[in-house]
Amino acid sequence: MPKSEQILEVAGRKVTITNPEKVFFPHTGHTKLDLVRYYLGVADGALRGVAGRPMALKRYPNGAEGEFFFQKRAPTSRPDWVETVELSFPSGRTAHEIVVRDAAQLAWVINLGCIDLNPHPVRADDLEHPDELRVDLDPLPAVPWPQVREVALVTRQALEDFGLAAWPKTSGSRGFHVYCRLERRWTFPEVRRAALALAREVERRAPDLATSKWWKEERHGVFLDYNQNAKDRTVASAYSVRPTPDARVSTPLRWEEVPTCDPSAFTIDTVRHRFEREGDAATGIDEAVGSLQPLLDLAVQHEAAGFGDAPWPPHFAKQAGEPPRVQPSKRRAAGATSREGVVPPPAPGKKVGPTGRRRTKMPLVEIARAATEKDAREGLERWKARHPKVWPYLAPADVLVDSMRGRSTTWTRIRVNLRNVPEKKRPPQEPLEVDYDPWEGVDWPPRGSAR
Repeated sequence: MPKSEQILEVAGRKVTITNPEKVFFPHTGHTKLDLVRYYLGVADGALRGVAGRPMALKRYPNGAEGEFFFQKRAPTSRPDWVETVELSFPSGRTAHEIVVRDAAQLAWVINLGCIDLNPHPVRADDLEHPDELRVDLDPLPAVPWPQVREVALVTRQALEDFGLAAWPKTSGSRGFHVYCRLERRWTFPEVRRAALALAREVERRAPDLATSKWWKEERHGVFLDYNQNAKDRTVASAYSVRPTPDARVSTPLRWEEVPTCDPSAFTIDTVRHRFEREGDAATGIDEAVGSLQPLLDLAVQHEAAGFGDAPWPPHFAKQAGEPPRVQPSKRRAAGATSREGVVPPPAPGKKVGPTGRRRTKMPLVEIARAATEKDAREGLERWKARHPKVWPYLAPADVLVDSMRGRSTTWTRIRVNLRNVPEKKRPPQEPLEVDYDPWEGVDWPPRGSAR
């Protein structure tokens, strides 16, 4: 039986929507066609966030609760009116990525199963000079939403003090985004350097609320993820629907809304009505272009005071001046002559434990390896219910939630650091609450063989 299709007239073109009745959000009942119509309803705002930018395709062929995969290379079977541009990545590889400029191309991308939109911070006509500074506020698991809002307001003031217009939006998840448009004069490393200086400045202004520390064991409160400004990193753009049960949306706000905003209020239904009623809160962002130089001058001051570079993402080549890519708790003491720490035992039935084969001084136990963060957190809740006397000892930074790279998607690992739990009360490593194997079915070559 042939698959069902529906043809839409969009921006003077015919766009075929395959399987339009397929449910993409089981909890709300929204279908693929509902998702397409949502994006067409907010197209002016969504295009303001993605137009002219290369885009990594994050595809959910089976909807929000199914597995997703990233597709950097544009599909070979595409209409001739879908534009691409060739990007080069830190790995040295290249790929032609989709560039969306109008509502027809937007609808075509959504039909591929893209729930949220993930553009690069550059325009297709100049791939080496970003025109956006992206501030990603990433709270630790137990951080309450009012604290995230407070850090957003501190971030705004810091940006404005350094001459940049700040534009807020919810992330559609637990965090918050602040964007600034930039003159296209600076390279990716320079924009990241400015973002690191900003993170340290916000931490200085709100030391109890915010952190610039890369290593999770050192973090508290809300982390300003400066590495989102490194090359090849993408962030869900304005008006992106997120793969949450309630179909939440990454929504641009006006600053006067931020002190009382509730991210759960912005969904696929409410945001479209808000857009029709109030227009786009990000109108004017493209005209508010600023200079990065004051933040780079701040970076010079930091470096003169002894603050060097901070760690880069693990898949980047080691950078000049970058500190060791070793967690502070695993670094050897100066002059140590023997290896310190232990390799934690694996969960029953697993070959490696919470740190792989690396040594640590921290008493870590692994809770879950899951295909989705939702599944992993549900496993954490089950562990918490079985150890109610342990949980009160744990600080937010003791719950380590890691997004791990798989074959073509990501998976989630949760570990717990028992350093604050009295030794006699520490539970042992138990079978994983969720035991997902991202490599199941992979035919590995024999050790030592070439492939």
